Amino acid sequence: MNTGNLIVTPSPHITGKRSTKGVMLGVIIALIPAAVAGCIIFGWRAALVLIVTIVSAVIFEALWNIIIKRKQTVGDVSAVLTGLLLGMNLSSTVPLYIPVIGAFAAIVIVKQLFGGLGQNFANPAISARIILAVCFAAQMGSFAEPVVNFLKFDAVTAPTPLVAGYLIDGTDKILPFTFSDMLLGTTGGSIGETCALALIIGAVGLMIFKIITPTIPISYIGTVFVLTLIYTGSIDESIYYTLAGGLLLGAFFMATDYTTSPLTERGKLIFGIGCGLITFVIRFFTKMPEGVSFSILLMNLLTPLIDDIILTHPLGAKPKEVSK
Repeated sequence: MNTGNLIVTPSPHITGKRSTKGVMLGVIIALIPAAVAGCIIFGWRAALVLIVTIVSAVIFEALWNIIIKRKQTVGDVSAVLTGLLLGMNLSSTVPLYIPVIGAFAAIVIVKQLFGGLGQNFANPAISARIILAVCFAAQMGSFAEPVVNFLKFDAVTAPTPLVAGYLIDGTDKILPFTFSDMLLGTTGGSIGETCALALIIGAVGLMIFKIITPTIPISYIGTVFVLTLIYTGSIDESIYYTLAGGLLLGAFFMATDYTTSPLTERGKLIFGIGCGLITFVIRFFTKMPEGVSFSILLMNLLTPLIDDIILTHPLGAKPKEVSK
């Protein structure tokens, strides 16, 4: 045995049994309840949108690796996860070229052009959704009514909980959807965001198997809840706006992305509160009904700054001197 050479490598030195592929598969499995619920609620067209988005994402990743002669990375299933997340953020009514364009934006522009998995500055699915919302506002803002039969597809536009407004009964304001509607997902919305119960089931699984920590989701959702309660003075409205829109999907499955969220728990707390604050401001003080995607993207951009401020210095290390 050769013991004459000491090999020193950069930290971290502690390794775990969990692989990148294992983490990706864990998140995909956690998303299955919400994806299945979306397909049941919105019919076969929702399933088709999800399939097209996932297949497009995998093809673009494979082609990119072939073109630049890089080792094939399709096997880590990160492209599958990106495609699934993007598809769940789309309406079942979108023309099928939109998921293809979105997959290209997510995989090639946001992920691969910045170095591939682990190097992207922002969540690819979130970024692609914003690109699509800006470029195809009409198509992205149209949502189908829930269907009774999976094989049926009804393209009649239905309002989402965030844009439905109030029903007026005399002088009282009534929320347009019941809490059971919100939990079961029988409202208008994106494929994967309406069924709060399915999203919560998947999120609990992620936390039980320690794929994510609860810091970002709890601080994000909690901030939106508390600020809404202060602003509206109604506990019912606070619960309503917590279950509405893409808040649960974004908080549990996209804001927690390893690459684009802070490293420390304190950093994650700041990140979650920041997402919640921005979401609240966009929802209540702008003309946009939803702010989850923009809030996560903005906080993704601030993640390096948060890490730089929060991360502790090694014992005895001196802070960097600012050159004059």
